[in-house]
Amino acid sequence: MSAKNAHSKDSTSETRWRRRKENRPAEILKAALECFSERGFAATKLDDIAARADVTKGTLYLYFKSKEDIFESVVRREIVGNIGDFEKIAADETLSAADLLQQLFRFVARTFALSKASALPKIIISEGGNFPEMTRFYHEEVIMRGIRLVSGIIQKGVKHGEFRKVDVENVVYCVFAPALFAIIWKHTFDSHVGKPLDVDLLFKTHFELIINGLASEKKRKS
Repeated sequence: MSAKNAHSKDSTSETRWRRRKENRPAEILKAALECFSERGFAATKLDDIAARADVTKGTLYLYFKSKEDIFESVVRREIVGNIGDFEKIAADETLSAADLLQQLFRFVARTFALSKASALPKIIISEGGNFPEMTRFYHEEVIMRGIRLVSGIIQKGVKHGEFRKVDVENVVYCVFAPALFAIIWKHTFDSHVGKPLDVDLLFKTHFELIINGLASEKKRKS
């Protein structure tokens, strides 16, 4: 092999190594999500995540302080980032509150009910009592942010006459109710009952109920 070819091969290997190193945090988080989804939080060991990501356990500590830190990073990657994307959509003044709610239902179905990330809220529901710091993080970064987002949409609808005056806080809870049902069904009953849950139909039906219940008198007559 010529010196030129040897140098080229070394450069290629170095580039691949550098690219792999840059991608490593994302690979670790992907592996962690798979492990959390299969085993839950408490039963997942750092060794499990390292093995799934094809790295050493020590490598995990180069990027994350603890298993809790990994979980929170997965939540930021899989859920919080998506909430941020929808907040930008909700800021569009040309969209009606009804249009935003319809898009929101699709977003919640895709992000919370149909994806692997649905394991994350399920973990908070089933294990959160044993991990208070992690639960407080999830409450602030996901729950409260979601409540503020949906509250803004409902208030916009009331302000512009699309929706009647309502107890906004409790309407927000009603909006999120099918997501919780779908998550519990998927991770508890899906593999044990004969009929899988039609998540798309559930959210479509719930949207129709919510939008009809919110409609102002003016909207009902139009």
